[in-house]
Amino acid sequence: MPIRAVLWDIDDTIFDYTGADRVGMRRHLENEGLPDGYESADRALDAWRAITDVQWERFAAGETDFQGQRRDRVRTFLGRPLTDAEADHWFARHAGHYEAAWSLFPDAVPALDRLADGYRHAVLSNSSIINQDRKLRVLGVRDRFEALVCAVELGISKPEAGAFHAAVEALGLEPQEVVYVGDHPDIDAAGAVAAGLSGIWLDRNGRGGRPELARITGLDQLAGLLARNTRFGAPDTFG
Repeated sequence: MPIRAVLWDIDDTIFDYTGADRVGMRRHLENEGLPDGYESADRALDAWRAITDVQWERFAAGETDFQGQRRDRVRTFLGRPLTDAEADHWFARHAGHYEAAWSLFPDAVPALDRLADGYRHAVLSNSSIINQDRKLRVLGVRDRFEALVCAVELGISKPEAGAFHAAVEALGLEPQEVVYVGDHPDIDAAGAVAAGLSGIWLDRNGRGGRPELARITGLDQLAGLLARNTRFGAPDTFG
């Protein structure tokens, strides 16, 4: 069955989330001051990312809601109790700096352009529609995707098969007709494969070590991989 659509992750796949988050938090701390317990801004930035990863895992596991993970990120990072309103206000001040640093990866638009005529395109994100729709519009690429499916509204998150199936159903296709592209080997690529899709791990940092996964190190390699189909079975599977 030929691949008819590319299903995309957003953060750290087409959008440089890590870069924007780090730049935004650094500017935020310049205004707020370095919290107690951190030797330097770099240590604080590393801690913020580690805390973010933990809280996103809790959200994906259904242990907290979207707003709750944000508040817990702030409380853990600052190391002190805060009311919900206090945590929300602190996060909102950070978000202003973070959003000012938003940018697509340089290879994102060229990859979308190259694949525009051959494949349909949609998004599956573990965030919320209100956040991701606005982000894609600000970045100028929302019209590239005919469907946007997000975990907050869906009630389930990647790597659960139901999340991938909901996105496939939004396209009116079968799982075998869709390939998922994302930066996380387990949540994205392996999750997609387990759900019956094809999965491609975008390993921008060249970590490697997952030979069972189809892997690229930049989106400039995506069209060639789909055309050659050296990792997905018969040569005529794609295209």
